[in-house]
Amino acid sequence: MTNQVKIFDTTLRDGEQALPASLSGKEKLRIALALERLGVDIIEAGFPVSSPGDFESVRSIAREVKNATVCGLARAVPADIEACAKALNVADHFRIHTFIATSEIHVGAKLRKSQDEVVDMAVAAVELARNATDDVEFSCEDAGRTHIDYLCRMVEAAIDAGASTVNIPDTVGYTTPTEFGGIISQLFNRVPNIDKAIISVHCHNDLGLAVANSLAAIEAGARQVECTVNGIGERAGNCSLEEIAMILKTRQDMLGLTTGIDTTEISRTSKLVSQLCNMPVQANKAIVGANAFSHSSGIHQDGVLKAQNTYEIMTPESVGINKNNLNLTSRSGRHVIKHRLSELGYKTSDYDLEAVYTAFLKLADAKGTVYDYDLEALLFFDQQKHEAAYYKLLYLQANSGREIIPSATVKLAVGEQEITRAATGNGPVDAAYEAIKDILGHPEIDIVDFTLDSKGEGADALAQVSVIAEYKGRRFHGIGLATDIVEAGVNALIYVLNNTHIADQIDHHKSQQEQVAGV
Repeated sequence: MTNQVKIFDTTLRDGEQALPASLSGKEKLRIALALERLGVDIIEAGFPVSSPGDFESVRSIAREVKNATVCGLARAVPADIEACAKALNVADHFRIHTFIATSEIHVGAKLRKSQDEVVDMAVAAVELARNATDDVEFSCEDAGRTHIDYLCRMVEAAIDAGASTVNIPDTVGYTTPTEFGGIISQLFNRVPNIDKAIISVHCHNDLGLAVANSLAAIEAGARQVECTVNGIGERAGNCSLEEIAMILKTRQDMLGLTTGIDTTEISRTSKLVSQLCNMPVQANKAIVGANAFSHSSGIHQDGVLKAQNTYEIMTPESVGINKNNLNLTSRSGRHVIKHRLSELGYKTSDYDLEAVYTAFLKLADAKGTVYDYDLEALLFFDQQKHEAAYYKLLYLQANSGREIIPSATVKLAVGEQEITRAATGNGPVDAAYEAIKDILGHPEIDIVDFTLDSKGEGADALAQVSVIAEYKGRRFHGIGLATDIVEAGVNALIYVLNNTHIADQIDHHKSQQEQVAGV
């Protein structure tokens, strides 16, 4: 049996479907490229049949990602599998992941079919998927609560039908490590063709055991773990990618197993996913939390100063956290910015140096000293701003005070047009939002959440605004960053508007295709 454990990342599928607002196709692509750089083996890019937007984002990821296998999810239904194949066929190599429920409660209450019928559906789905690719994964949904005899029968049938990977999910996070590891052991002992497929596991964290259950399964012989960055996902989340990767690296002496993960990319990938998904990472989160490498106890601090490994079993640098924080000013040249971004792990292909340097000078003039976290935030927002080009902020002036009616004047580029409007509101941000709505003809877009946070430390930290807006029955997330709170709020709304514009274009294109096809 191989000592290599494959990392199957489902941040863009299981993780994304649990978010308060949908990711745009370009945001998904950014995360996919970060996952590729992180070194994951398989990227589950989405559920292509679920919507035109998801189909297009899966197709875009399949086209752009070269060093990881891109995968799409499909129910054991022909239309789902065909949509997967169509979305993924732009890739040199891809995987179709099809699934059906196997537990008694799901088979009886949800599918309302006999066990024999469910086996037949699974076999037919795998065989259909094999017509499109030789890389087919089959999942026994709710395997953790499936009777072991039936689970063995289903796994054997799926492998005979051509599945090269069989996934055993603890879909509702019900099992314990001893129990789940025992399920995997029994499969290896009882399924005669088990050697013809890789056994995978997909554990949820409802009882806080997702990582522990995944580790128990690995020790029992599973060689693929399905996980997400920061452990995001349905309900309490999924097995955390960074935790399972660092367990296997830190305890390699005991486990004797490896992954293809470049652990120095963990911190940066975690931050990107947290920002784009609007899912803050708790301070005491293992590996990537703000306190993961902090020591407040005097005894601990003394020990770490004398020998780092007294209280640190891994170094911050091993997960990509650089402790050297260079302070930059408006006198810092382009070469300094380029050098610092390189030290932070960014390649020159990740950014436009001229655009970043221009934005850096503006920020340095506004706050004096620019720190590493400012530079990373600036880079993140600069990428976001250049990707969202239909709406652009050209001018903003806001007034407010104790005895002044808050007002704002906004000038936007809307495609090729430039439009200016002024409005009043309950505050300067509300006034600016009213002006923007007036520019756009008061679209049916409702702000359902507005969160203000600081990016960095101290009174001169950058303002970061996160907005969730509802538009045509969908929720969209936007992020804004600026030294001024009102400008940050406006940037966040413009981010949202650009995402809604892209969604409208995709829907319009889909509608035209259906009209041509006579649907």
